[in-house]
Amino acid sequence: MRLVIFVLALLLAPPAWAETASVSILTYHRFNPHGSPGATTVSTPVFAAQMARIAERGIPVVALRAVVAGEGLPARAVAITADDGHRSVYTEMFPILKRHGFHATLFLNPPGLGQGSYLRWEELAEMIASGLVDCEPHTVSHPHFPTEQARRTREDYAQFVARELTAPRAVLAARLGGAQDLLAWPYGIHDPELEAAAAAAGYRAAFALGGRAALAGAPRFAIPRYQVYEADLGARFDAVLNGVPRGAK
Repeated sequence: MRLVIFVLALLLAPPAWAETASVSILTYHRFNPHGSPGATTVSTPVFAAQMARIAERGIPVVALRAVVAGEGLPARAVAITADDGHRSVYTEMFPILKRHGFHATLFLNPPGLGQGSYLRWEELAEMIASGLVDCEPHTVSHPHFPTEQARRTREDYAQFVARELTAPRAVLAARLGGAQDLLAWPYGIHDPELEAAAAAAGYRAAFALGGRAALAGAPRFAIPRYQVYEADLGARFDAVLNGVPRGAK
C-alpha cells in the first residue's frame, strides 16, 4: 500500500519548476553532414544554425536534470536532448555543443551501443567528461508498447515493461555512472500504466513528445518535448524557442 501511495504521489506531483518556468525541450535523433535523408535526421549545417540562433537570442540552455529539480531556472529556457544513441551525436552534434558550451542529455538503448552506427562507450565517456553531456535510459529495445501489449498476456506484458525499464538503468549505471533516473518514452508513447511502472522502477521523471513547451502543471512522467526537424529555421524555429505549440496560429 505504501508503494502505491508513493507512486501515485509522484504521478500527481508536477515538477518543482512548474509554477514559474517554461522550457522548450528539443529532441533530436540523427545528424548528417550532407543533408537530411529522413524525417528525424537534421543536417549538420541546420543544427549549427539552430544552436547559433539560441546563442544569438541569449536564451539559456539548461540541463534536463535541472529542469526536473527546479534548480534556479529562468522564466524561459531551452533544454537539448537526443534519442537512440546514433554515432552522429558524437561526430556532428557534440562539436557544436562544445562550440557554444551547451548542455545536452542523451537517451540510450544499451544493447546497440558499441555496434554499427551507434555510439561507442569511449565516446560516451568522453562526452560525459566534458561536463556538457548526461546519459539516461531509453528502454532496452525501444519497443512499441501498444504492439507488445496486444500480443502478450497481462502478466507477461507487466514483466516485459518492468525489464524494459529496469535493465537499462543497471547497464548504464555500471558503465557510465550517474543516477540513471530520467526516462524517454520510445516513440513518445505513454499511458497511466506505463507512467506508474516508471515511477515504481525508480525514475524521477519521464519525457514524451507532444510539440509544446513544458509549462506549469506538466505531468512528471509525460513531460513534453519538441521533435526538431530540418525545416525548423527562422520564424519556425523561433516559435519553438518561444514555446508556441506546434500547429498553433
